[in-house]
Amino acid sequence: MLLQRLRAGDTHAEAAAHVGCSAKSVQRLLQQTGGVPRRIATASPLRLSLAEREEISRGLQAGDSYRGIAARLHRAPSTISREVATSATPGQYRAWRADAAATAQRVRPKARKLETNARLLAAVEYGLARRWSPQQIGARLAVDYPQDATMRISHETLYRTLYTPQHGTLRASLSANLRTGRTRRRPCGRLSNNGRLKHMVSIHERPLSVLQRLEPGHWEGDLLLGQLGRSAIGTLVERQTRYCRLVLLPVGRVAGRVVEALVDTFGSLSMTLRHSLTWDQGREMGAHRAFTAATNIPVYFCDPRSPWQRATNENTNGLLRQYLPKGADLTSLTQHDVTCIEHELNGRPRRVLGWRTPAEALAQSVAMTD
Repeated sequence: MLLQRLRAGDTHAEAAAHVGCSAKSVQRLLQQTGGVPRRIATASPLRLSLAEREEISRGLQAGDSYRGIAARLHRAPSTISREVATSATPGQYRAWRADAAATAQRVRPKARKLETNARLLAAVEYGLARRWSPQQIGARLAVDYPQDATMRISHETLYRTLYTPQHGTLRASLSANLRTGRTRRRPCGRLSNNGRLKHMVSIHERPLSVLQRLEPGHWEGDLLLGQLGRSAIGTLVERQTRYCRLVLLPVGRVAGRVVEALVDTFGSLSMTLRHSLTWDQGREMGAHRAFTAATNIPVYFCDPRSPWQRATNENTNGLLRQYLPKGADLTSLTQHDVTCIEHELNGRPRRVLGWRTPAEALAQSVAMTD
């Protein structure tokens, strides 16, 4: 009864009131069962019937014109012409064969690409196992198989396959490796205000070379918080190449300790990659002047509640949540764990880099600078 009401066009609240439950219960049921089942497909009266196709077949055998056949059937001549052109080779139109082909064409849902192409499925699974996004997988297939048209799948087609509950095992086995781990797409985002620091240099004072990403060595940074905000890890991303570095914070996010860890991280970089750092107004950067004194790297601070001013870093933090989910205890991370995450993330092809990886882009940019 509930599904009948929904199929008839009732809202969740209206259907719930009719059967005596809450709208939330209806939503939960649909999420668990995959939504409202499809209606049984029936032929539209606008489509040609088997009897009409028999009339077309007899008319063609008698030598009638398309216009003459169309007049008897009260159809457009173009309908008859298109039917014959798509259903037979010249002079071999058969009504039963054309009707069977039309019936098969109407069957829904149709088999997905990944269900019929084992080679393509293996390539997609390989990309997902490396935690690539569907968009990265689709673009990389075109790079890896430039002459093979069968090895093509758009990211939207891949998303539809992954998020369709009716595909059961196929969907579950592939979507388990998606970055977000969600069964539905949804937007999210939140920013907190950690207060105001002293002696800050505004982001609006950054040189033009930083804004235009003309050279490597300009970084954006932030903290990725763990369980209850009690643990954290520093994230750094290079603006031009999207190359990522992670900073272990085993003793917490006290300002002095954060700066010490950042000094050690930047100390391992070449001078070519040490030009500037952009951060939000979090209190963990309260000792930013000590960082600049130790590294000779200026720190620029974003405006309050303006995460888009560090869009590169925000995007990278979203990617890192696939490895370091919200609520995780980050104090258990080792240097080996951090290195493995950096290696995987810097080995992902990125659209903004022309589908090169950040590691490839950084190596090329540094070589050109040197």
